[in-house]
Amino acid sequence: MAKAKIKRLYLIPILSKALDVIELLEQDNTPMTLEDVYQRTKISKTSVYRILKTLVHRGYLAQTPSGQYRLVSRPRRLRFGFAVQSAEMPFSEAVAQSVTAAAAASGVELIVLDNRYDPAVAVRNAEEFVAKRVDLVLEFQVEEAAAPRVAHIFKKADIPMVAIDVPHPNATYFGVDNFEVGYEAASILAQYAQRQWRGKVDRVVGVGFREAGSFVQNRIAGAFEGIRERFKDLTPDQFVQIEGKGMREASHRAMSEYLRVRRAGENTLVAAANDTSALGVLDAVRKAGQEANFAIVGQDCIPEILEEMRRGSSAIAGSISHEPETYGPRLIQLGISILRGYTVPPYNYAHHRVVTPDTLSAEDKARKPARESSARAIAVGEPV
Repeated sequence: MAKAKIKRLYLIPILSKALDVIELLEQDNTPMTLEDVYQRTKISKTSVYRILKTLVHRGYLAQTPSGQYRLVSRPRRLRFGFAVQSAEMPFSEAVAQSVTAAAAASGVELIVLDNRYDPAVAVRNAEEFVAKRVDLVLEFQVEEAAAPRVAHIFKKADIPMVAIDVPHPNATYFGVDNFEVGYEAASILAQYAQRQWRGKVDRVVGVGFREAGSFVQNRIAGAFEGIRERFKDLTPDQFVQIEGKGMREASHRAMSEYLRVRRAGENTLVAAANDTSALGVLDAVRKAGQEANFAIVGQDCIPEILEEMRRGSSAIAGSISHEPETYGPRLIQLGISILRGYTVPPYNYAHHRVVTPDTLSAEDKARKPARESSARAIAVGEPV
């Protein structure tokens, strides 16, 4: 009589255990610690640890800041919340375009809310992100006083956060090195003073942004430090700070008030916290007929500032580009790395670049042949 065949099960034990872990997390649909998984599955703690780390590395699980694990690849994509600083601010809009494009390219679902330059709105948006159960938040909120409350909302919900340009408690920082970009602004101002005024400087004005906190104020501190190093005869009373709030109208008013109490004709170097403030200062000195005695440097290289530099006669001596087109890819990758449990630096600095009328003219000339070549190709029906 023939022997009955024994049915073999072609199973991989460690793969079965990994699937047990995934099914447990899917069933509970709540973050769990290594100890929780070990107690529930009875798989050896060493194996549980290796399984969890492997699943995080492959993007199936996310590890929260408190060390818990949760399933992020059920059948949906990673979902990021992105709080835009303000849809009315050119630099904020440039960052938003970069982040949106990078998220689409990476397959990340992006929920975008506008903070509207308002801390109360930022708090409401944070609560909405929690309600929508996002995996991570990219927070572009500029008022330092609101940062602890916004950060607390995400911490309670165990949602990691990347803070853009203004640090928030318990968040990973991404933005420029503020002191360094201020120091770079000083080099532009110093070169302008040497070339146009033979080094004669009467006043140095910093147009600050107090609400953004000490971090952004470091742009002014860096600029003042750079000017002091280059013009050692300047005394402390020749350095003045006014409050521009990062806005054009507020900066215009502050500079107009300053001009009313200062003697006309003083050669004045101005370091502004951003380009929007720089334009407000420019409006004020033009209205007062004192543009020839001012040199102004901003931050961000927004389009209107670039057009001012192309004029050839503007008091805008330059700006520091924070390269917003690079924000998106780096922010999305940073967020993915955090969710996968990789170690990331607490401070991640964006690239920056000095732009002056001279460098801008050189860039425009370099682009001109390429544009002409494209136009000729289109005219004769060739592929561009």
